[in-house]
Amino acid sequence: MFKFITNKPFWVNLLAAAILGILLIFFVLQLLGWITKHGEYLTVPAVTGKDTQKAIKLLESKGFDVVIQDSIFTDLLTPGSVIKQLPDSNATVKINRTVFLTVNRYIPLMISMPQLVGKSLNFALDILAKNHLQLGDTSYKPDFMKGSVLEQQFNGVSIAPGAKLRWGSRVSLVIAGGLDEERMKVPDLYGLTFGQAKAQLEGIGINIAGIIADGEIKDTAAAFIYRQNPETFDEEKRPQYIRPGQLMDLYISPVMPAPKDSVQIQF
Repeated sequence: MFKFITNKPFWVNLLAAAILGILLIFFVLQLLGWITKHGEYLTVPAVTGKDTQKAIKLLESKGFDVVIQDSIFTDLLTPGSVIKQLPDSNATVKINRTVFLTVNRYIPLMISMPQLVGKSLNFALDILAKNHLQLGDTSYKPDFMKGSVLEQQFNGVSIAPGAKLRWGSRVSLVIAGGLDEERMKVPDLYGLTFGQAKAQLEGIGINIAGIIADGEIKDTAAAFIYRQNPETFDEEKRPQYIRPGQLMDLYISPVMPAPKDSVQIQF
């Protein structure tokens, strides 16, 4: 065999080697095309909105690999359904391509309630949106910090920062409405229980700044008011005035205070 090759001219051997190399390369390329299924394409079916398990079965039956890339929660779609697919539906891709799915969680995530008190309304709305919470009701209360959040509530009850809420929960805000220019006489709270005094002050937009207790108080709401600041009258027995949104200090005692002496008011 070797004698046959060596007896041939060099250019003949070179030509034969070149032809053999071309045939070998052609064979390898054909083999690779068969292995990688070169030239075979599939159309990606639409699975957005479908149940996740059914979507996976459909994609796999069409020759796709499936990976759940992410899971989020939205109450706009059915739990467990496909929110997004990549590649998009009707895209033409090579066979054995992986389809990535984003699915809607069955159970919504729990969100930590952010701190909104003291922040402006616009800033608070931005924080709510970033934490996947929604604005519920808004109410306004007289206060000098106009436009800022005074209280954050959930289901009508104050909620502390860090408390857990479901994704998409509605949080209500109490907003400072500024001070009203209209003045009113300082109410006389002497002898009322703290609960009665608080309700009266809330009704006219006056905030309680401090509560000073005289003796041991077991039930603050049932304690009695024996002093207030500002007082109803000044030292010259003239009425004093206050604006909605201003503050009062209340002094409470576990026992009913003695009746005040009647005072002749001079105007």
